[in-house]
Amino acid sequence: MGQLLSMTGYGSAVGPVEGLETTVELRSVNNRFLDCSVRLPRSLLFAETVVKEAVSAAVARGKVDVLITCKASQSGDSVVLVNRELAREYAEAISSIGAELGLSTDMTAASIARMPDVLTVERRELDKDMASAALRELTVRAAEDFNAMRAREGERLGRDMLQKLNTIEEYVTQVETRSPETVKEYRERLETRLREILEDRSIDEQRILTEAAIFADRVAVDEETVRLRSHIAQFRSMLAQGSPVGRKMDFLVQEFNREANTIGSKCSDAALSRVVVELKSEIEKVREQLQNVE
Repeated sequence: MGQLLSMTGYGSAVGPVEGLETTVELRSVNNRFLDCSVRLPRSLLFAETVVKEAVSAAVARGKVDVLITCKASQSGDSVVLVNRELAREYAEAISSIGAELGLSTDMTAASIARMPDVLTVERRELDKDMASAALRELTVRAAEDFNAMRAREGERLGRDMLQKLNTIEEYVTQVETRSPETVKEYRERLETRLREILEDRSIDEQRILTEAAIFADRVAVDEETVRLRSHIAQFRSMLAQGSPVGRKMDFLVQEFNREANTIGSKCSDAALSRVVVELKSEIEKVREQLQNVE
């Protein structure tokens, strides 16, 4: 049996990317198509396409927001540069001043290092290929966590929709049972009225049969209930197939509604009309659940 996935979910993964402790987070909500937006630190902007490719390989539908944050790990992402030539010039200049003025210089390496521009800290250059590969791996891991959550929610949605399909089938059975009764009752009412109108005169049985046949043809819902049962069977098959099937299911539920509306338009009986109202209500509940299925 396939796995049904919800379109809403959250997943994350943490790991090193070129000395940076990096977190990848995925969040999603319903959307008709896949819409992936990625927020990256400036230093990793070059990897946006790599991240989107990893997401699109794991997600078929939904609005997915990817947030990537970094902080320096113990290995550090910066290097200290020493301007040795400048340090030498500082030392020579200080020695010269001391000699001219007869002063003790008391120079140390630490004092020279505190002079402007002797020491500079620069961010270490990233290896873009290695960073992209590490970021792809992290995104894949985050997507796996994300899909695990979506699968749990999808399983719940699938169970709920199966229960609603059973209820829909029960209402279809009620329609199939009640519809012939309305024809029988119509014939009885017609015969009673004719007897009242004609009193002692003879009743044209052929006329009653003709009128009843016309009525039966007008209110017949056999074709609609057969198609509705076929749609229900197809829907169950799609549930077993698993995601991505949300868009196909959505189209199929439109067909559910079409048949239910046709049945409703043929109703001439209050009891049957109430059943159709309940039937349409259950179909709408399924349609609402589908908005969250990939």
